[in-house]
Amino acid sequence: MTKILINDGIHADGKLLLEEAGFEIEMEKVPQDKLAEKLPQYDAIVVRSATKIRKELIDLCPNLKLIARGGVGLDNIDVDYAKEKGIKVINTPAASSQSVAELALGHMLNVSRKLHIANREMPSKGNTSFKALKKECSKGTELKGKTLGIIGYGRIGQTITQIGLALGMRVLPVDLYVDRATLTFNLYDKGRVGVFAETYTVSMEDMLQNADYITLHVPFSGGKPLLGKEEMAKMKKGAVIINTARGGAVDEDALLEGLKSGQIGGAGLDVFENEPTPKQELMDHPSVSVSPHIGASTTEAQRNIGLELADQILEFFGANG
Repeated sequence: MTKILINDGIHADGKLLLEEAGFEIEMEKVPQDKLAEKLPQYDAIVVRSATKIRKELIDLCPNLKLIARGGVGLDNIDVDYAKEKGIKVINTPAASSQSVAELALGHMLNVSRKLHIANREMPSKGNTSFKALKKECSKGTELKGKTLGIIGYGRIGQTITQIGLALGMRVLPVDLYVDRATLTFNLYDKGRVGVFAETYTVSMEDMLQNADYITLHVPFSGGKPLLGKEEMAKMKKGAVIINTARGGAVDEDALLEGLKSGQIGGAGLDVFENEPTPKQELMDHPSVSVSPHIGASTTEAQRNIGLELADQILEFFGANG
């Protein structure tokens, strides 16, 4: 019987599909330092971002045939080495696109209308500082008519493009591999398709110089930040940065410097360089909207991830079993 260790959880619907297919499922989480002892007993492992599958661990698991990652990024897995050892690596790039895109929009709205300030201050100071808060939060701006820069034009980038266009924003996507994309807008009128939009990517320089908001939707596994001091200096004064991708993709020291100087007008951050203990100064900054790495953490996304993982696992072992 095929044994699968689901180490970072899976939606109940995905688990049920696997159990009905006859797989032996273990859901009790194995700590990272115990995986070398436990994982050799299994044919497959399902992880999210918490569990790391590195070369040293792979070498200890001769029975391992499949590594499944619930989510988009694969930076916690030594993918190339796993493939060299004949181990299949899969993920679920489409399952959480809408959830991540909507969170990015939420941070844009927070910063543009200063909702994060109101939500921080009103519960404790609302009765005594209502007028002062009203004055401060009345200095917001609309998203309509603004330019949205998008770094990474895959599924999430294209989904946030649809949202931006629907809000009346100009969109400037940047991608190393994608030149253009055709987006479909449904009017939800008996399932009839409403509008098609042909979109084209631009250069990084063009985007940096013209975007009012910049949102990142790319994998990142270390190295030079995608938005550092040099890139921020090229941005429009007062532009807003949204990062729901990976911690480290934005240089947080440069971001703080830009916020203090006014070069950066605000930021929405769901991911951080040092999780789970982000820089306190960054979280406390009045122009920063924060969330605790919840991009794909919606009921719908979790169900989609679980079902997509189960389908891929069934297909893999069906073809190889």
